[in-house]
Amino acid sequence: MAEARPSRRARKPNKESRPPSEADRWQAQVTREAALEIGKWLEARGRLHQPIASLSLGDLEAMASNAISRWIVLQSQRLHRQDWPQDDPIATLLLG
Repeated sequence: MAEARPSRRARKPNKESRPPSEADRWQAQVTREAALEIGKWLEARGRLHQPIASLSLGDLEAMASNAISRWIVLQSQRLHRQDWPQDDPIATLLLG
């Protein structure tokens, strides 16, 4: 699969811009990872020459499932690295 390329859109300078927070960086990483998973699914499916409108609901659900699965893996790894509290219900759900 081809590597994801950054957007070519230029950002307008913002006088009040702030450096990205940890949450912003995390969201950007998760978004990129989900996009890559969707791209992998589309390539494995083949028929890339067809327009996106030709995707069925099942196709869209499969892409969403792959992206959600990737988010769960990334979030689980993040919680594990941060030594998330054992009594937290989300950590229990993701880490077991």
